[in-house]
Amino acid sequence: MSTYPNTAAAAVVVTATATADPACAEPLPVLGRDVTVPLVTGGEVTYAALDYAASAPALQRVWDDVAAYAPYYGSVHRGAGYLSQLSTDLFEQSRATVAEFLDCRPSDQVIFTRSTTDSLNLLAAVLPAGCQVFVFETEHHASLLPWGDAQVTYLNAPRTPAQAVETLERALAERDPHGPALVCVTGASNVTGELWPVKELAAAAHAHGARIVLDAAQLAPHHPVSVQELDVDWVAFSGHKLYAPFGSGVLAGRADWLQQAEPYLAGGGASRKVARRADGGVDVEWHTTAARHEAGSPNVIGVYSIASACKALTEAGFEGLVARERHLISKVRDGLAEVPAVRILSLFGDEAPRVGVISFVVDGWNSSHFAAALSAEYGIGVRDGLFCAHPLVRTLLGSEPQAQGECGAPEAAPGERSLNAIRVSFGAGTPDEHVDRFVGAVKELVADGAKWRYRTEEGRCVPAV
Repeated sequence: MSTYPNTAAAAVVVTATATADPACAEPLPVLGRDVTVPLVTGGEVTYAALDYAASAPALQRVWDDVAAYAPYYGSVHRGAGYLSQLSTDLFEQSRATVAEFLDCRPSDQVIFTRSTTDSLNLLAAVLPAGCQVFVFETEHHASLLPWGDAQVTYLNAPRTPAQAVETLERALAERDPHGPALVCVTGASNVTGELWPVKELAAAAHAHGARIVLDAAQLAPHHPVSVQELDVDWVAFSGHKLYAPFGSGVLAGRADWLQQAEPYLAGGGASRKVARRADGGVDVEWHTTAARHEAGSPNVIGVYSIASACKALTEAGFEGLVARERHLISKVRDGLAEVPAVRILSLFGDEAPRVGVISFVVDGWNSSHFAAALSAEYGIGVRDGLFCAHPLVRTLLGSEPQAQGECGAPEAAPGERSLNAIRVSFGAGTPDEHVDRFVGAVKELVADGAKWRYRTEEGRCVPAV
């Protein structure tokens, strides 16, 4: 196997380090940190990217690593040439890097996919016959929807971490104890940012003979994730939320269900041997390694970008990253608490530990209008809607499904319930100035209203020309 050339694998210095004062720590360098955008009111401003929960900006370290590798790009696993061997080496090194990042067990497999959604659909495709699935209604649709023909039990939203464990234990106690079962749970909510009691839920699952998969899409970019410490059977996450672009994801965990099932995709790479039969058909021997579910030419650059991000976060030190993020969370929550019209959405309460994801509604405002004004008048990018977690947001809003409203809601009666919510999210690349500008903009919009007129276009609120 080739050795990756030092020129292509040159390390990029990561500037964020753990310090005693998180407010003094520098954010990690990300692409787009100096991009300016126009304002409808005139002039330009540096863009404040506060939609990390959807897609985080790429770390500069990741971009530089990928750029260094790009001239050496080649086919993976099936080439005799130097670049093919080098790319194969890099691909498998990346698999080992991800396994180390997740603290996987020696027997675990790391499978590269397109995203968390793809990872959980892959797991759904390999479930044993008769498998029962248990999932809270609070999950992202990626965890809520892929289970197909399995017998699915949807659990009501808990209001405390302890209630989550109790709810799961009651449900598992009532299941058929002889058949296979799987619990799917998030590590951190993509709506509230609240951390879930994963280790306790895993213990409850295993005590009742079930397995558990962790949706770490919102957890892995903010906190260390240890498969062994949490004692989960699988973990899934997306590169594009881990500061790694190019559309790759990971499913890592126990190999047996994966080895026993038919390949997720049938094709080259997944097959070890194919032979014609006398009756005209073909016999196929499938790989039992991770390759079994990685048919086709893999996204080598996407995979390498994930490995690069894993290394960058590890080298920066999660202790410092977590401390600095808590500092930013306090800034946002304290600032929003000073605005009586703002209500922050929460399942577990104000004191619950959380990552940098905060959703809220503003009395008298349609959330789409508010988000549009933040963008057009302040150069701040947030998200509005139901965040691919419709049952959870509806529960938090205390509402039933309703028709989408127009974006003229500032003229609505005070106290009118918004049809959706606003989400601000941030992470390792967010400077203090962005959250300060966001809090200031919220206060100005609530106090003075929007400076511009807006209209609805294809269901979105946009500035009127």
